[in-house]
Amino acid sequence: MTLLLKNVTKRFGTFTAVNDLSLEVPAKEMFGFLGANGAGKTTTFRMILGLLDQTEGKITWDGKEINYSTTPEIGYLPEERGLYPKMKVIDQIIYLARLRGMKKQEIVKELDLWLERFNVPEYKNKKVEELSKGNQQKIQFIAAVIHKPKLLILDEPFSGLDPVNVELLKEAVKEIKESGTTIVFSSHRMEHVEELCENLCIMHHGVPVVHGELRSIKRSFGKKNISIHADFDLSMLEAIPGVLKSKKTTEGIHLQVESESIAEDVFKKVVSKGFVRKFELEEPSLHDIFIEKVGTSYE
Repeated sequence: MTLLLKNVTKRFGTFTAVNDLSLEVPAKEMFGFLGANGAGKTTTFRMILGLLDQTEGKITWDGKEINYSTTPEIGYLPEERGLYPKMKVIDQIIYLARLRGMKKQEIVKELDLWLERFNVPEYKNKKVEELSKGNQQKIQFIAAVIHKPKLLILDEPFSGLDPVNVELLKEAVKEIKESGTTIVFSSHRMEHVEELCENLCIMHHGVPVVHGELRSIKRSFGKKNISIHADFDLSMLEAIPGVLKSKKTTEGIHLQVESESIAEDVFKKVVSKGFVRKFELEEPSLHDIFIEKVGTSYE
């Protein structure tokens, strides 16, 4: 079951939010969708869900256009949280899951399993407004996945969570993917995308500027990072031709270099100076690539 976007454009009056976007999200895979605020991510998600009509182009899921008949197959965790604060957790989940075609008995059983898994069984009969933001986030996540969707869209799923709960949700997301669900995943945290996604798209002003397999994107970027730990001053390495950036660390220096051959020059220079505790050549990070392509940090 593939999600396909072909030449999709969305205009609001004279403003183009998404411009000629073509994407194929492979079945049963987690696909990373990145972009600074205003890049067109949320607009794209809303078009995929059928909440907004595209101005041009075509969106299909499993070869079909998305409409009310496909609603039970899709789950969505929006970036703006949208639970009813005065409702009890159980009533909230029953209401939302019944809209997806589930029966009450089945909903309660699944809800109990999820609450147990997230270590919050006592929240079942609490009002949403009585929960912390992090725990509201867990409930919103349960609402998005309880009906076992075949396509799941997660817009900033880990925002507002402490590291322990990030890991809890991350494990749940991995398990859902392994069960065969196709996931489109957006996050401000580059390391989460690197850890979870095989393919990705970086949007900038409504246009995809990077699109493809993460490993291939990193390889084609060319530039490499070097991490060096030594007990002597390493600042002389900054002057080597082909060293693009440098940053001193508590144990040494971190360099970005043009290519592997420049890394060799750096290595020769550093070993001639004394004992080196660590010399590690690393692939560029997704953060490096984002800054290069979009011209700004993703905060």
